[in-house]
Amino acid sequence: MARAVGINHVALEVGDLGEALAWWERIFGPLELRGRSAGMAFIDLGDQFVALEGSRRQAPDDARHFGLVVDDKEAVRERAREVGETVGPAGGKLRLRDPWGNILEIVDYRDVQFTKAPEIARAMGIEAEKSERARRELREKGLAKRVRPRGSDP
Repeated sequence: MARAVGINHVALEVGDLGEALAWWERIFGPLELRGRSAGMAFIDLGDQFVALEGSRRQAPDDARHFGLVVDDKEAVRERAREVGETVGPAGGKLRLRDPWGNILEIVDYRDVQFTKAPEIARAMGIEAEKSERARRELREKGLAKRVRPRGSDP
């Protein structure tokens, strides 16, 4: 039997592709598109992507969301605040709602279990060390051995 081993992309329905891309750019800066067609736009996230599909068909849902991993969650919080988004206090959960009701839970790369391959991380400019919590979660699953953070005593 096959096992699910990851997520290739997430597709979000939006009302207008141009407006959606402008919203993403206001929050995350210049975007690199993997591709675009009349009804779809694909935002490149290095070795992954987010697909935006025009012609929204479903109503917003306060529970449905996805986690978007960033290299600096607090920088996203500050930028979102600057452009008028409602955000909570520093260090807490960060959820952003796009104009169509899609909820993005912003998560710091340091705190997630998945790890980019070293060559991918280098190419993307990711230098962040995993948090102790993320390393512990990986060890508990048997997916990582005990590794000391760089710069710690042996």
